[in-house]
Amino acid sequence: MTTTSQPVPDTSASSGRTPRGTPYGDAARDHLWMHFTRHSVFEDTGRGGLGQHVPVIVRGEGWTVWDEHGREYIDGLAGLFVNNAGHGRTEIADAMARQARELAFFPLWSYAHPRAVELAERLAAHAPGDLDRVFFTTGGGDAVETAWKLAKQYFKLTGKPTKHKVISRAVAYHGTPAGALSITGIPAAKADFEPLVPGAHKVPNTNMYRAPEHLREDEKAFGRWAADRIAEAIEFEGPETVAAVFLEPVQNSGGCFPPPAGYFERVREICDTYDVLLVSDETICAFGRIGSMFACEDFGYVPDIITTAKGVTSGYAPLGVVLASERLFEPFRTGTTTFLHGYTFGGHPVSCAAAMANLDIFEREGLNDRVRENAPHFRAALDRLLDLPLVGDVRGAGYFYGIELVKDKATRETFDEDESERLLRGFLSRALFEAGLYCRADDRGDPVIQLAPPLTMGPEQFDDIESRLRGVIVEAEKRL
Repeated sequence: MTTTSQPVPDTSASSGRTPRGTPYGDAARDHLWMHFTRHSVFEDTGRGGLGQHVPVIVRGEGWTVWDEHGREYIDGLAGLFVNNAGHGRTEIADAMARQARELAFFPLWSYAHPRAVELAERLAAHAPGDLDRVFFTTGGGDAVETAWKLAKQYFKLTGKPTKHKVISRAVAYHGTPAGALSITGIPAAKADFEPLVPGAHKVPNTNMYRAPEHLREDEKAFGRWAADRIAEAIEFEGPETVAAVFLEPVQNSGGCFPPPAGYFERVREICDTYDVLLVSDETICAFGRIGSMFACEDFGYVPDIITTAKGVTSGYAPLGVVLASERLFEPFRTGTTTFLHGYTFGGHPVSCAAAMANLDIFEREGLNDRVRENAPHFRAALDRLLDLPLVGDVRGAGYFYGIELVKDKATRETFDEDESERLLRGFLSRALFEAGLYCRADDRGDPVIQLAPPLTMGPEQFDDIESRLRGVIVEAEKRL
């Protein structure tokens, strides 16, 4: 894996123009509808926009990416919590090419193909408990959608047809399909698409920095308090109506909320008491992000379902995964019962080949052990930022951290909506990129900067990231 700048090769991408001769930035502005993007910033100033250039990334190697102009950036977000094994892994590309030549596509609708079989067996071997059944989707949101549908049908088949509701946490993000978006706990992300699927209810998250004041100094008490809110919600809705609880091991949205001590132990106990399924949404947290193949093992609990995606292929091809316990498969084992659900491209042969090659890299290079070894160095580097007036909290686990920015450290006062707009969108997002650091300035809650780098990084790169962050945050303080 390279650690230094390399010249961008002379390819059509690095030439900066499309095959039609249009500059990439112009063609992106005029034809590409980007995801979760405020397009007005790229519009010409004469039409009320800001006239910013659309960043076009053309190449990646290790933890470095290059734009069309040859400028390099540290990928501090692993693409989007995705490139766990890093960019430029030619053996994954080669495995995909071999598979495409052998069998480019075949569905998993009453048929199988070797790569899906091999990958399902391999994932089941890594999963905790009896999570031995693997249902492939195309991404994380699809996996969450699948898990909710499976939970509903399972309880119908086992004589509890009224159990259909789900519990999830405030500010949590679980995907964009209608069901997954209902489970998502970000009101602003849902407002334009309502009404959504009914039956999704929210409980407090595990943000200890914003915990009730009397619980801030007692992590275990806060964990018990937060978990008990789940029991309270189940009781309020009626245990006979609640099918599942969806939780990320470390909540992403809002800025990396790790679970307090004892939290998941209590949640598991609550789910068992009320016969509610515990779904561990590990779309981000699996495949080494926290330190194990599945993060539920990092925090000592066994869920009934794991949903995941992203790092399973390190981003080299789209793939989502639902791992379910044998208990949930039992009603489908005999008779005419069918899970009437699926995706044309779920378990695509080329994606499964990418996942197999990716897992080979994990095992050969010991990436999970590398995360466990280097995570304290990552935390220590980011903790140095706590001496800055704007930095209120640093939190996370493994290679997954959030830095919360505050208006007043003593009172933990946050920024109002206009101030947050000026800070994050008006300055930080662009300034971080100009400083050569690709990460995320996130306003889905209190303002945070998120980091989730490739697992191949080490202490030298962590120090570099801290230095770049420090320069940008100090400049932000001056502007405020």
